[in-house]
Amino acid sequence: MSTTQSERLRELLEPLVTSQGLDLEEIAVDSVGRKRVLRVVVDSDTGADLDQIADVSRELSARLDDTDAMGEGEYTLEVGTPGAERPLKEHRHYVRAVERLVRFQLAEGGELVARILDVDDEGLDLEVPGVKGRKATTRRLAFADIDRARVQVEFNRKDKSDKNEKEEEA
Repeated sequence: MSTTQSERLRELLEPLVTSQGLDLEEIAVDSVGRKRVLRVVVDSDTGADLDQIADVSRELSARLDDTDAMGEGEYTLEVGTPGAERPLKEHRHYVRAVERLVRFQLAEGGELVARILDVDDEGLDLEVPGVKGRKATTRRLAFADIDRARVQVEFNRKDKSDKNEKEEEA
């Protein structure tokens, strides 16, 4: 039997989120002054669009209204996605981050910024950007060697479709 409120909420809400084709990534109950905020983070391999988030939000709200899971008193339900600089914790997070630039804190100490090329059960194949005009290199990184990982926001990255269009024009 679960004991914490977050565990009870996860047991109650996860089947609803899953039925909408999404993964329940995180649940947090925070106090903001006198009010409480229930934050639910959802995602999927293809991402979650606004319609999916609205649908799951309505489902969760109805289920919470039918139970005493949040106890007495007012609270606000916020449903969203992990965001641009999401931390990578589960295997599925790494799979979803293929082709993304990631900052790794290594278990042995130190840091590595690299693009994820491929993911398997043991670890990652990475492309490490070249420095000062040098070519990028590839590197293998085992999951055991990763302490933390977080997706990095890229503003100037050329999309593959942009490259293909330019090659076709030439």
